[in-house]
Amino acid sequence: MGTLIVIGLLGGLITGISPCILPMLPAVFFAGGVQGARDRTGGEGRTSLRPYLVIAGLVLSFSFFTLLGSLLLSVLGLPQDLLRWAGITLLVLLGIGMIVPRFEMVLERPFQRVAAFGAKRGAARQDRGAFILGLGLGVLYVPCAGPVLAAITVAGATGNIGVETVALTVSFAVGAALPLLLFALAGRQIAERVQAFQRHTKAIRTGGGIVVILLAIALAFNVPAAIQRLLPDYTGALQQRIDSSETVREALDLGGLVTDENRELSNCSNGAPVLEDCGTAPEIRGIDRWLNTPDGKALQLEAMRGQVVLVDFWTYSCINCQRSIPHISAWYEKYADVGKGFEVVGVHTPEFAFERETRNVIAGAKDLGVTYPIAQDNSYATWTAYRNRYWPAQYLIDADGTVRHIRLGEGGYQRTENLIRELLADANPGVELPGATTVQDATPLDEITPETYFSIKRVINYSGEPRYAAGRQEFTLAAEQEQDTFSLGGTWDVDFEGAEAVSDDARVRLAYRSADVFVVLGGEGTVRATVTADGEERTRDIDVSGNPRLHPILEGDEPTEGLVDLRVPDGVQVFTMTFG
Repeated sequence: MGTLIVIGLLGGLITGISPCILPMLPAVFFAGGVQGARDRTGGEGRTSLRPYLVIAGLVLSFSFFTLLGSLLLSVLGLPQDLLRWAGITLLVLLGIGMIVPRFEMVLERPFQRVAAFGAKRGAARQDRGAFILGLGLGVLYVPCAGPVLAAITVAGATGNIGVETVALTVSFAVGAALPLLLFALAGRQIAERVQAFQRHTKAIRTGGGIVVILLAIALAFNVPAAIQRLLPDYTGALQQRIDSSETVREALDLGGLVTDENRELSNCSNGAPVLEDCGTAPEIRGIDRWLNTPDGKALQLEAMRGQVVLVDFWTYSCINCQRSIPHISAWYEKYADVGKGFEVVGVHTPEFAFERETRNVIAGAKDLGVTYPIAQDNSYATWTAYRNRYWPAQYLIDADGTVRHIRLGEGGYQRTENLIRELLADANPGVELPGATTVQDATPLDEITPETYFSIKRVINYSGEPRYAAGRQEFTLAAEQEQDTFSLGGTWDVDFEGAEAVSDDARVRLAYRSADVFVVLGGEGTVRATVTADGEERTRDIDVSGNPRLHPILEGDEPTEGLVDLRVPDGVQVFTMTFG
């Protein structure tokens, strides 16, 4: 339980400082913070609870409706996007109330006890509507997808709700809300210290109401999503570190997703540069409705044997998915008629209740230009069959029905396309393939290289030859090392902890981006580390002995890009490389 709470808080905090939080900031700053400023000109100047009430309402409504909203709407037979439109309507009404105080008093009546509590603290006027505002923001808050939120969403949608799920949900909501609370408190501080705010209280209140109404209109037309697609995901490196943790993965497996059907999917490493054998693809199942197929006809993977198939898990409001779809659409248009054929199945698994509505999926697909078949997986049946935890996630299946490549998250499009072309050629030898697609990769770049693992169960950025697998084998360094990837040279013995050199010519090569580079080494021997950056070459010897520990390779004043080359003697183990 304690581990889940920590994971939830960390996942929430990362979300709370990510670009996904930006649509909430204007309303929180003006309506949650500025409006709660103490009126120093009135004599008393008592502290308002408004920022805390806004965040309390947000945490309550987000937690409750994320877990139970979809189930309640289904039981009552109501549209799944009702909550979203109710939240937008509530924001408009609250904005009007901020402009017309008498109207706000009417809205506040159901929450008189909250207002009365504020009155005891001498801040009833500033606190009006604060809790209601938080409730509305909680319904409308659409955080970025990740494994923590995926675990919460699946548990709520399938009714698998227990004490652990509630603890994870509340801790995630609290973690995501803390940065918002700090922002609201900052708004209150600014308003109290800047005289202009004190002199124009009514105008500030009216301006806050206008901001809330504009936010509601923008959310109704999905304007924030379009803006977020253009922003760099500056929390990507942090999120990837959480995602790649085996402890996190095991803790979030709340429903026991591993079965005999999908057990071999773990044979695939994320984004591998070569084809792998990851077992027979689980069948697509439990689909509510098919879109973009003749007469809504269902598709079965068994019937598509002989074709190369890409199964893409997505949801239309996910920013990460929106950036990946242009690549998938280009592959579909380019290769659908090549040889024995290429098919894409977009498994639309909703992250939020409003994404369950077919009309919303149709509109979202139209806006994004999706023409390939779409399977509405509202019951999470196919999602669960693939043990999936990510939006987006691609599973590439060969003509025999075997999963040969998995890509979780954004990026790696050129690599995936190369493997599609390889499978098409295998399915139809001698086929003439058209030129590769030219869609620009808009994946936001992380500031530094993510932590690199040499364990077979956690490796995510290997790009050498042969396939990274357990046991002793001869490796060949990559001719050109791709950014943020590594390769091995010489003979290595790889296991679930790391890689051990078993020849004196063993090498590690990694293309990095960071100011500092560290490596965890174990065993006995001297490792020669060479860093090449900006045309300069720096070398240092690392004496390794005793228990595995962290050794510095590069300690710089500012980030650089370059190559790290380790010459590792026989008997020395390499576990991880970290960057800062």
